[in-house]
Amino acid sequence: MNPVVTAFFHKPTYTVSYVVSDPQSRKAVVIDSVLDFDYSAGRTGTMAADDIVDFIVAEKLEVDWILETHVHADHLTAAPYLQKKLGGLLAIGSGVTAVQSRFGEIYNFGDEMPKDGSQFQHLFADNEKIDVGGMTINVIFVPGHTPGCVAYKIGNAVFVGDTLFMPDYGTARCDFPGGDARELYRSIHKILSLPDETRLFMCHDYGPNGRPFAWETTVARQKSGNIHIRDGVSEDEFVKMRRARDATLSMPGLIIPSIQVNMQAGKFPKAEDNDVSYLKVPLDLI
Repeated sequence: MNPVVTAFFHKPTYTVSYVVSDPQSRKAVVIDSVLDFDYSAGRTGTMAADDIVDFIVAEKLEVDWILETHVHADHLTAAPYLQKKLGGLLAIGSGVTAVQSRFGEIYNFGDEMPKDGSQFQHLFADNEKIDVGGMTINVIFVPGHTPGCVAYKIGNAVFVGDTLFMPDYGTARCDFPGGDARELYRSIHKILSLPDETRLFMCHDYGPNGRPFAWETTVARQKSGNIHIRDGVSEDEFVKMRRARDATLSMPGLIIPSIQVNMQAGKFPKAEDNDVSYLKVPLDLI
């Protein structure tokens, strides 16, 4: 069963969220949702998430799963909001525990934050398979950008998270705590070992050189034209390039709020005695 894929592009964070559905059973999953967030004002919003809700309601779809490819550093997830509106189980790869452990120390979260992934309803194992209507979702561990990255293969479509970008933009950075360029190279080659016609769906696009935003490509196009990891690029060449490039990059604008929220399945810190939640900002550490 090849799924129906509907993309939702969030231009403020250049993130692409997906509703992936089986047209026969009307079952669906949501991948990598976005909560609107004005960092300067400390205000959240649900416009982007409501677009997904409205689509699912209009199409009469039933959501079984709300999936994350990894703990995002560039946007806040809308998973709890979507679950409240649509149901479904929140899930991520089991490698999230490594992210929780590393960043739990950075944010000095003690026992108040479990580091066993229990904030999610399900943690996927590598190569785990789940059925959603007539679709089978295959979970592929693809660490490198973070220790907990996964890709989801559904029929002839793979949702790659931040492992790959469109061919003219390359690959994900590996300089966050727990990132590893060699792991990323090997993870990407898991994806590129799939049939050439396999459709690949990106989590982000930045429209380099002014081209229109795009988020769908194929294994064949990545192998022939990805500027970082096309056929013929060795592991050592990739690692050298990736480390040099990462050294020039600034931190994502929303990394501080995003990780502390996303590694807890989108849940905000417990409100204080004035009924307001507060985020931490570690100084001189990341």
